[in-house]
Amino acid sequence: MMALGRSFQLADARQHPGHTERRPVLFISVPPAATPKMLVSEFARFLGMPLTDRLNQTQITGAVCDLLCELGTQLVLIDDVHLLDTQRRAGAETSDQLKHLGERIPATFVYSAIDVETSSLLSGVRGAQIAGRFKIFRHRPLAYATEQDRAVWDDLVGAMEDLLRLRAHRPGTLVKHASYLHARTGGRIGSLSHLIREAALIALTEGTERITKQLLGEVELDAAAEDQAGPVRRKQ
Repeated sequence: MMALGRSFQLADARQHPGHTERRPVLFISVPPAATPKMLVSEFARFLGMPLTDRLNQTQITGAVCDLLCELGTQLVLIDDVHLLDTQRRAGAETSDQLKHLGERIPATFVYSAIDVETSSLLSGVRGAQIAGRFKIFRHRPLAYATEQDRAVWDDLVGAMEDLLRLRAHRPGTLVKHASYLHARTGGRIGSLSHLIREAALIALTEGTERITKQLLGEVELDAAAEDQAGPVRRKQ
């Protein structure tokens, strides 16, 4: 979701050079047990709008919609929509709030969710309305079978490696072991991020400040990757 937003924003900047006041992308996550006011307040916080307790839901919604139209927002990314339990009143009302925002803001809305087909979000009358307005794209773990698959995965590993700030780390080490990293993580981006982050933290605390294949092999995987590759425990 963030990569999509970043790519869209960079493309918009190239199309509108010098227009720094534009805000083409908005990204929020649905809060747990969200209410309509909580949801639209997340919009406001992303935009840096000041909020006070005296502002009600209608006032915040109006201000957010007006500002997003003024800023030229074209892409609204909303993560964790599976947290909306539309079988409960608060979740149903928050779902209605999302529908209202989609009607007020001239932008493309993209929702991200886990097991959305089995959630209450797409059930009932409200769910039918949502299903009729969106197309579902199922994100699967990245493959490593073709040359194109490997190029995408290698670029991802390289991008994560470029973010490391370890003094003794040899650049290109992780890309060299991209195939191994894919086997360890099953092609899951979150698992890859977890593995590299944990290895970096160990390298810092132990003072080596470098990530090696041996260190990667000793890091305990997250639960999703363990289901794919089996548990690996770091040696004590």
